[in-house]
Parts: sequence; C-alpha cells; structure tokens
Amino acid sequence: MVTPTPSEDRSEIAFFDLETTIPFRAGQKHEILEFGAILVCPKKLVELRSYTQLVRPANLNSITVRSVNCNGIKREDVESKPSFADIADDVYEILNGRVWAGHNILRFDIPRIREAFSEIGRDPPEPKGTIDSLVLLTQKFGRRAGDMKMATLATYFGIGNQTHRSLDDVRMNFEVLKYCATVLFLESSLPDELIENSVTTTPETSSRRRRNTRTSPVSEQTVESTTPIPILSFVSPAGSQTNPFDMSPLSNEIASETLQPDSPMEEECNQPPVAITSDQEGFLELGEISIPSIKAVQVPLYHGSQIMKPQLFLGDKPLQLRCPDLTVRFGISGKFMDNVGRRKLNFIINLYSSLCKVMRECDTAAKTISVDSGSDSEWNPVVIPMKAFLSSPTARIHIPTELNGDKDRYAVEIHQREFSGDTTTQKLISSNPSGEELESLVNPGTVLDAYLSLEPYDYQQRAGIRLVARKLVIH
Repeated sequence: MVTPTPSEDRSEIAFFDLETTIPFRAGQKHEILEFGAILVCPKKLVELRSYTQLVRPANLNSITVRSVNCNGIKREDVESKPSFADIADDVYEILNGRVWAGHNILRFDIPRIREAFSEIGRDPPEPKGTIDSLVLLTQKFGRRAGDMKMATLATYFGIGNQTHRSLDDVRMNFEVLKYCATVLFLESSLPDELIENSVTTTPETSSRRRRNTRTSPVSEQTVESTTPIPILSFVSPAGSQTNPFDMSPLSNEIASETLQPDSPMEEECNQPPVAITSDQEGFLELGEISIPSIKAVQVPLYHGSQIMKPQLFLGDKPLQLRCPDLTVRFGISGKFMDNVGRRKLNFIINLYSSLCKVMRECDTAAKTISVDSGSDSEWNPVVIPMKAFLSSPTARIHIPTELNGDKDRYAVEIHQREFSGDTTTQKLISSNPSGEELESLVNPGTVLDAYLSLEPYDYQQRAGIRLVARKLVIH
C-alpha cells in the first residue's frame, strides 16, 4: 500500500491507465486486469512515484482470446494476483483528491473505476480535476499526427510502440503530452509564415493565427472578447505571471462534475431520453426545410461542459423532423442490451425521395464537422443504400429507453390515427410502451408518422447520425 506522508498536499497529478477484459456478450462488463499510475509534479513535470498491479477478475473465464490479443494478459498471469478489493486502498490513496490524467479516461477508465468500487460496496475516489488527453489534444493539437490514438501520437514523436500495459501506457501518455505542449509552446512564438509552411492547418492553428494578427495595440478586454475559452487555462493570483507548464491550478478550471459514465453521443450507450409530450411544436414538416439552411455546429455536451458535441440545426433551431407516411421495412429488433440490461430497440423504414435528400444533407453537414474536429472514426451514413432485394433506400429508427430505469419500458409516445367523418384524430395508446407492445405495433408493412430527433454520435471509432423516435403515429 502507498502510504502518504504527513505533509502531503495531494497537488501531484495522477496519470493512470487500466487494462481490462473485452466483453464478448451483451450486458457483460469490462473487468479490470491491471491498474497502473504515476504521480507527477505539476511544476517540474517529473515523475515522483509509480504503482502497477495485475488484478485477478471475479470471473477468469472473461479473459478470452480477444482480450489476450489486445493486452497480452493471460489467465495464468492473474490467477494468483490480488482481486480489486485487495488493492482498492492503494487505488483510492493514489487517486482521491488529486487531478486525474489519462487518454480517454472520461469515457472509459473513470467509469470502470467507479464500477469497480461500487461492486465492492465502497465509495469511489473523487478527483480534484481531470485532464483527458484525448479531448485536450483533439482540440489543441489537431490531426497532424494522423489520428488521436496514443500509438499514432507516440509514433509521430518517435517515442516508441504502445505495449497496452498500464504503466507503460501511462508513461507514454505523459511523454506525448510533454512533446505536444512543447510544440504548441514553440509555435506560439514562431512567425505565422513558418507555422503555415511547417504544420498541417487545423481549426486551432488557423484561429490562433487570426487572433495573433497585430495591426494595432489591443486591450485585454478586446482579447478576452475575441478569444475562445480554452479547454485548460492558467490563472495566478494578483495577476502575476504564471509558468505555462504549471498544471496545479487545473482543478479550478475543470470541475469533477465532468465525469460522466458515458457520452450521450455514443452509439452503444444508454442515452437519457428527452421528455416526451404530445405537443408537436418544434418538429418541422419536410416542406418547411430549406436544404441550404441545414448546418452542424459544436455545442457543449451539457451546460458548463468543456467537452463539445456536434448538433444539427435548421437556421438557429435544433433540427427535429415530422416524417409522415413511412412504411416499415423490418420490424422491431432488440438483440443488443444497454449497460443496465435493457434491450435497445430499433426498426427499419423505407425512405422516399424528399426525406432521402434531407437525410443526406444532414449526413454531409455532421460528417464535415466531425472530421474538422479531429475525429478519425469510420462514418456510417444514415441512409442505408438500396440493395438488390430492396425497393428503396432505408434508414434505422432507434427507440429511446425509459428514463426511470424500467427494463421493459421505452420513452416514446404511441398514437393511433383515427378517422371521424372528414376529421383525422390521434388517440394516445401508450406514453411508455413495453417492448412487447412495440413489437406488436411496428411490423413490416406498417405505415406510420414518426417524430424524430437527429443525434450525431461518435463511439468506438464509429460515427454517424442516430434517428431517435420521440413519437410514433400508427396508421
């Protein structure tokens, strides 16, 4: 166990990394196989202490060939090692109350740590702040290395090959950050023409060059009003000059509330559904949509977040569609589970020409901003092209899971269209249908109106747009 010294102020940055099993069936969790960490002095950027430990998972059978191929950790390597409960005190002491750092820790490592502590009935450690190098370098360093994978960045700087072992990866992550910081620091002092000739232009370097154009002296107030808020900033008391490499004040700029178990953009995660009402306000008819007015912009993941996500707009309003007279090609499918065991339901509809044009324009706008933001994920078009046995292009519509956690309820309104003389009405059938109800109502050949949200996602090297049903009207 790592014992803190009496004078320890926990100002060190804890760089850490996990190696885990790879789930091989729906609903299965990642099990921790190795924990590695280093404590770094934020003022001198030197490693002070290190810790690494192989971990025996609760189920040794979860170590499959696929898992071994990923990190090289075999069953016999961990059979005699301590369980996570045995090392929990060490992990807690290393992490609690410090700034946490790592590559993709917000989406992967931090949720796994929280799950592991929950499983042994203990409160998890809490950070003073977080530095996710995947998010930080995507925004600041851009795609000049090719993509944002740690192995690619390490190769770019000639640091070596990634071993996918915790302590090695942690140290590689630390070195990559130092190299990137040095490059950006030096670029900030180079003449603009040298930067233009030596690096690939990214949104960040382009905007920096525009901001650094000096035609006349400017006041601090002018700089503040034209400079985007950085993902990390350094503030010193009484306006004194700070060391740009002193990362100790990060906790003031990155709140621990940014730790989310999964991103709402992720295709395979449980997305919190939007509140559903029978009000049709905000859903646009296809005839109201001007194709050139469709755009995608980066918005905060949630209020106050530094992490950005793409969102589709029509002008200045979020793009939501009412799509009438859709024919179901394939009925409800639910072979995958979310992380709490609920079936994730979707169905396939035929797309007519006018809807197809709108979908493809949305696809183009979202893909462009995804690439410009640094993503290298494979793009999955929202329009599924025609195959030999299909009569038209198709698209997949997803049913959001219920917010209250019920394993057999879904957050979508189902209405039945009814005729009374010359009047057409809608009768509410269910505001939270079960999976069985949806399967009985949404069958091949069913005609329905769909009220859809269009939600870009980027998850596990796959990106695209999800069509999420908020209301269905069965004909």
